[in-house]
Amino acid sequence: MDIEQIKKYIPHREPFLWIDEVLDLDENSIHATKYINPDLDVFQGHYPDFPLLPGVLQCEMALQASAILIARQHELEGEKVPVATRMNNVKFKHMVRPGDTANIYVEITERLGDAFYMTGKIVVDGRVTTRLDFAATATDSPN
Repeated sequence: MDIEQIKKYIPHREPFLWIDEVLDLDENSIHATKYINPDLDVFQGHYPDFPLLPGVLQCEMALQASAILIARQHELEGEKVPVATRMNNVKFKHMVRPGDTANIYVEITERLGDAFYMTGKIVVDGRVTTRLDFAATATDSPN
């Protein structure tokens, strides 16, 4: 799935779209990627002499991937959209630097109605950089 197809499933747009491509998608899991462009504005302030991608943006990658997974693979009641409701057990294990390509993996571990419980991880060069457990609940679309 390319960037234009991704935009059909989630409302995020540049500069806050943190998924470039979906490589694999099945009923309960997704594998997506994001190239960490060295020209991103965030690197001007997070740390200018040693630029690092903030962990919260790595979490956002997993959240956006989960929204694609839910929107593409699971029917929701009416005009509902998945919205993150919590994150637990977040661990930042390695740094993500400009020029890296992040592999984003999300798996649904449980579904209760329109509530989804998931686990996610970000991997760069075979090393897990971030792990998190999180939940999303379908809520009424603002449209």
